[in-house]
Amino acid sequence: MIINEGRFLRFCKEGSWEYVERNNCSGAVIVLSKTSDDKVLLVEQFRPPVKNNVIELPAGLIGDEGDISESCLIAAQRELIEETGYEAEEMKYLFGGPISAGLSNEVIHFVLASGLKKVADGGGIEGENITVHEIKLSEVDDFLNEQLKQGKLVDPKLSLSLAFLK
Repeated sequence: MIINEGRFLRFCKEGSWEYVERNNCSGAVIVLSKTSDDKVLLVEQFRPPVKNNVIELPAGLIGDEGDISESCLIAAQRELIEETGYEAEEMKYLFGGPISAGLSNEVIHFVLASGLKKVADGGGIEGENITVHEIKLSEVDDFLNEQLKQGKLVDPKLSLSLAFLK
């Protein structure tokens, strides 16, 4: 049973179980990327649900701009440019699955971007206020610890992704 529905979320109840479904998109994509000079591309933005700035990887919804059949690789390229200003020569699908199966039907797909070239400023689309961080892979742990000390949050999916990049 649908309890309420918004542009991208549908609140549902099945028996005593309440959960959220994604609508008007086909999932989400997270982009792992490293520049030719060994810098990891991270983004920072204020996230209203946690009322704090969060350090994350570039990411976004697949098909949220009207083409529900958009592939995760095309969405990854689009999100990487929008958020960081970098374009990738190659996008490689890594793996995917449900992000929180007890809460939502959302499936995320991890994509590796390589052959990066700066083509725009980044910072997100209208309504987004994204700060791009280009951090040497060898210095990323210190950077993230400093961000935590400043009271910011770090997305735990970042740890998994950094282990892959290292």
